[in-house]
Amino acid sequence: MATEIAGIKVINNPSQSELTDLRVRSWPKWGCPPGKFPWTYSAKETCYLLKGKVKVYPDGSNQVVEIGAGDLVEFPKGMSCTWDVSEEVDKHYKFE
Repeated sequence: MATEIAGIKVINNPSQSELTDLRVRSWPKWGCPPGKFPWTYSAKETCYLLKGKVKVYPDGSNQVVEIGAGDLVEFPKGMSCTWDVSEEVDKHYKFE
């Protein structure tokens, strides 16, 4: 099931066939320890969280997007936000 909050699309627990079709396992990996940092997306990013828990606070919005292990997430090009990582993140990602 997909939800969209403040332009961020989240699919909780996508099927293995969906992940295979997207070739998620061939995407580069990135990880970070718990912490808080600002980020601006210079391109659309699609990522699949292998582990971790994050609250994303989009700039100019009073909404928060919570993502975690097993989520497939799309961040729009041009979005600025703050990542608040509560559990170490490991993810596959792709910029378009």
